[in-house]
Amino acid sequence: EVQLVESGGGLVQPGGSLRLSCAASGFTFSSSSMNWLRQAPGKGLEWVSFISSGGGTTSYADKVKGRFTISRDNAKNTLYLQLNSLKPDDTAVYYCATTSLTRGQGTQVTVSS
Repeated sequence: EVQLVESGGGLVQPGGSLRLSCAASGFTFSSSSMNWLRQAPGKGLEWVSFISSGGGTTSYADKVKGRFTISRDNAKNTLYLQLNSLKPDDTAVYYCATTSLTRGQGTQVTVSS
């Protein structure tokens, strides 16, 4: 059974930083491309970032390009998302997801002064 457990969210001031983690189990993580998604209050699910299985290819939504960095540690079966220069519009529940869009329970990120 695929399990994805996100952590690292919280309340941060505009301009601040957070590092999200996603612990994966139940599948061959090192062979799987992964994504980060987010859902803001009252809005639909939004794709944020992608990373290939080996980490050599990454891509980002225009809204977060230059501010967020996706990475992974295949030895630890863990996916990361570094969030810098956070804005109030980044407030959302963040999910890690497989390419079939199986996702965890999410972690809340709130950007507010």
